[in-house]
Amino acid sequence: MIRLIYVLLLLCFSVAGYGQIKPVASNEKPYKAGEKLTFTIRVGPIIGGAATLTLRHVTYDNQLVYHSRGEGKTIGLAEKLYSVRDVFESYFDTQTGLPYKVVRDVKEGNYKKHEEAFIDRTNNTAYSLRLDTTMQVPPDILDMISLIYFVRTLDMSKAKSGDVLKTVTYFDDELFPFEIRYKGKEEVKTKYGKIMCYRFDPVVEPGRMFDSEDDMTIWLSADKNIIPIKVRFDLLVASLKMDLEQFSNLKYPLMFRRD
Repeated sequence: MIRLIYVLLLLCFSVAGYGQIKPVASNEKPYKAGEKLTFTIRVGPIIGGAATLTLRHVTYDNQLVYHSRGEGKTIGLAEKLYSVRDVFESYFDTQTGLPYKVVRDVKEGNYKKHEEAFIDRTNNTAYSLRLDTTMQVPPDILDMISLIYFVRTLDMSKAKSGDVLKTVTYFDDELFPFEIRYKGKEEVKTKYGKIMCYRFDPVVEPGRMFDSEDDMTIWLSADKNIIPIKVRFDLLVASLKMDLEQFSNLKYPLMFRRD
């Protein structure tokens, strides 16, 4: 369950700069090393899992890069019924935000899978360690984790409700194209107070999991941080929600109001 939820969360961020919204023309980033976000995952009223996203500086291939680690896991009764722990990692450039190395480690019950991919930014190729193969990729290819930070650099002042944005990401040793609709601003109620957010509706494929193409929504804070605040999945079998539970070391104060 957590693997599905966590992957869907990452897919929601596929709003990279291939559409009408472009990155802000500045080297200043809305995040910093040391940032940590924690989310609670609910199936209806039941808490079934947690997800974390951390960011730090490391040295990779003799250069300073960002290393982000995302983890989704079951907790409580869900952990006893079927233990899940999925980890996603990305090593990406501090200026361009483009990844050099991608790691995915999956542990679900007795099932395990480990993947690593190395992206050559000069030749626009990705080498899969698991498959021992190299494939051509777009010059601005992102992975699921670096995509989260890239979207936070977008100039949302240029966005208009109804805009459809497109991108391509590298996931599970394949290329995945996505579309997402920007729906404007909405105020979201959280444990901290009410937060003004940008709303995005990814275009999903009706069928096995979704009833319609509009059954997924994500809200990102409409402040200088642009962090994920809430995600909702209206699946055929259940309604799933992810809510920001804790945050630390944000670059800017999180803007919210209490009534």
